[in-house]
Amino acid sequence: MKTIRVLLVDDSASVRQVLSEIISAEPDMEVAATASNPYFAAERLREEVPDVIICDIEMPRMDGITFVQKLMSQRPIPVIICSSLAEAGSKMALQALEAGAVEIIAKPKVGTPQFLMEARTRICDAVRAAAQATVRVRRPSASSAPQEKLTADAVLPPSSGRPIDRTTDKVVVIGASTGGTEALRRILEPLPVDCPGIAIVQHMPAGFTSAFAKRLDGLCRIEVREAVTGDRLMPGLALIAPGNHHLLLQRSGAQYHVEVRDGPLVTRHRPSVDVLFRSAARSAGANALGIIMTGMGDDGAKGMLELRQTGAHTIGQDEATCIVYGMPKEAMKAGAVAQEIALDRIPAEIVRFAHDQFPKTAQRAAQGR
Repeated sequence: MKTIRVLLVDDSASVRQVLSEIISAEPDMEVAATASNPYFAAERLREEVPDVIICDIEMPRMDGITFVQKLMSQRPIPVIICSSLAEAGSKMALQALEAGAVEIIAKPKVGTPQFLMEARTRICDAVRAAAQATVRVRRPSASSAPQEKLTADAVLPPSSGRPIDRTTDKVVVIGASTGGTEALRRILEPLPVDCPGIAIVQHMPAGFTSAFAKRLDGLCRIEVREAVTGDRLMPGLALIAPGNHHLLLQRSGAQYHVEVRDGPLVTRHRPSVDVLFRSAARSAGANALGIIMTGMGDDGAKGMLELRQTGAHTIGQDEATCIVYGMPKEAMKAGAVAQEIALDRIPAEIVRFAHDQFPKTAQRAAQGR
């Protein structure tokens, strides 16, 4: 197994030390070098090109966003932003993603043993995902031990009931991770205001999803906001799972609403795509469209298979347009994806679904015919 070499860029010596200890404890990672600001990082890059860079935003001499912009325009390397600003949902963190950073994680801080273990897990998973990411030139625009990998059973037991019959009410459920912030923009921005209600899980740290939702809301014709328990999922509305909370789809009569729930990490994530997809399989069945997008790991594969088995149509983002072809690949291997397509085709498929133009292949497959 190739060792992932990581360059750490942060003006705090204590943060560099904590990150170094986390990275060095993993058998497939090592710290290539550390730097206290982007200028020193540039000197290190002249000596050796790492596989991944972990970078702060607020630093002396040059901020992290400018560093990412310069890096992506000259020598693209996967960059993870590790910043306390991520917890506050900073617009600067969103700008870093737009500049080309592949992931945002919160800085590790003192807390309970469980919190520290989860922080280690998020950081190491982000490094592994970034090492697999495909980054391209962008021109500037105006515990050491793995966390136990729980399944969706830890939050929502599997249903033993019959699949829900088709109705006129439709919903869309979407799961994404690394690279998903930009991919979601490209999906939601073209959608018409009469599109079905959409529930989204994007792997993000706590506090970050509110600013992300507000940014999308300003760009899209549909309304986009962070989900709150009891929110009704209506046409022309997209609800995004709050960071560090699971999102479930529920049904009451003819209406859909969402529940935001605490719980353990599922497939090493909170929010988990598997939890959302399983809840959609139970509450919407054949009335749902499931979409799994760019990201590392297998979160969403089992839940999407359950969704497809109820008669729902399922779509996976293709490898060519994924930043990391992990989650869609695992869903394909599980037989959960009915249709694999390029990112820019997904909005049109959502519109087709809204007008009931999909063939009933998924439903026939679910019924064994």
